[in-house]
Amino acid sequence: MLLSGCALLPSAPAPVARPAQSESMSFALNGRISVKHQEKHDSAGLRWTHQAQTDEVLLLAPLGQTVARVYSDTRRDAQQATLDDGDHHYQADDAESLMEQVLGWHLPLNGLHHWVLGMADPGSPAQIERAGDGQIKALYQDGWQVRYLKYADASPDSLPARMQLNRDGLQVILLIDEWEWNP
Repeated sequence: MLLSGCALLPSAPAPVARPAQSESMSFALNGRISVKHQEKHDSAGLRWTHQAQTDEVLLLAPLGQTVARVYSDTRRDAQQATLDDGDHHYQADDAESLMEQVLGWHLPLNGLHHWVLGMADPGSPAQIERAGDGQIKALYQDGWQVRYLKYADASPDSLPARMQLNRDGLQVILLIDEWEWNP
């Protein structure tokens, strides 16, 4: 039996480039995270929504259920972070210490929202290594080593697609699949 039919070829995804004024822009990203710390290895889906004074990080199970939700609000009148894991509700003054306390590791959200855009945090000294095309290969900032393993494409303003963060025996690999601007 012979089957025939018409099929559309999938179109190539649009290049993922850093928009102008990305420094102050809100974004959401979807991807995956892998964490190695103290001989433990965890992985999860990731949905991170960053706005000027708030961050929401969702860690997702393989079928998309929320395993943990970290919410951070840095406004002066409401500076706090919360973590919900379905069974418990935790609260602290900042997201990093809360994640460390509950999960045993933390994401450096203050610097990370710059690093995922392929740039150093302008508020802190950094050492930067660049490739021949101008893209950052690695940066060292606030005790973190950030390696850019893959970009969405070869253009100088392309966004990272795969990153590795290391600090004090903690290794975090981020795979970024999708971006949304001003969510």
